[in-house]
Amino acid sequence: GIPDGSVVLVGGFGNAGEPVALLNALAERKPRELTIVSNNAGSGDEGIGQLILAGCVRKFICSFPRVTGADAFDRLYERGEIELEITPQGTLAERIRAGGAGIPAFYTKTGYGTLIGEGKETRTFGDENYLMETALVSDLALVKAWKGDTEGNLVFRKTARNFNSMMATAGKTTVAEVETLVELGELDPDAIHTPGIFVQRIIAGAVYENQIEQRTTRPRP
Repeated sequence: GIPDGSVVLVGGFGNAGEPVALLNALAERKPRELTIVSNNAGSGDEGIGQLILAGCVRKFICSFPRVTGADAFDRLYERGEIELEITPQGTLAERIRAGGAGIPAFYTKTGYGTLIGEGKETRTFGDENYLMETALVSDLALVKAWKGDTEGNLVFRKTARNFNSMMATAGKTTVAEVETLVELGELDPDAIHTPGIFVQRIIAGAVYENQIEQRTTRPRP
């Protein structure tokens, strides 16, 4: 099992690429005091939402917590029962990429002079001021791919590639959920986004339905 207090990287961009089956299974084990690093704080009662409803999450590090359907997060945050660290989206991506690359920190202009920069080390390069941001690594990374093979090589589809590929490199243990699991050699080597060396476990998930967070179409006449 995963120890209480663990840091968990969760892939996905909204519903695209969120490892829902893995998250639901983790929620059933009911670990406590987790820190979840993700682009957003869930959008419904599955996946990240189920982790929140199960009382597993102490803190979020994310960019867009309040998306459509993030009711579970909203309620707990408003009551002060869950902690939030807002990180600009590009900074979040680079913190994870740096963690996977073994780079402990970096400087960025994003957030300088704002609430995001309070308490952070700053430095001037040329005529510009920068914030120091620290890398993010995790005890566990949960990612979702379109296809994977039995050695853990992964192929992501379109928007689902956001965050997933870099998160796979930054987890001490990375577990991949795939829509289609194939034998070694069936994936085109030039099409692989994440090499299997970064993946410790892989599962084939169930049937997937594409969820729509908010319909914006107008009725047909």
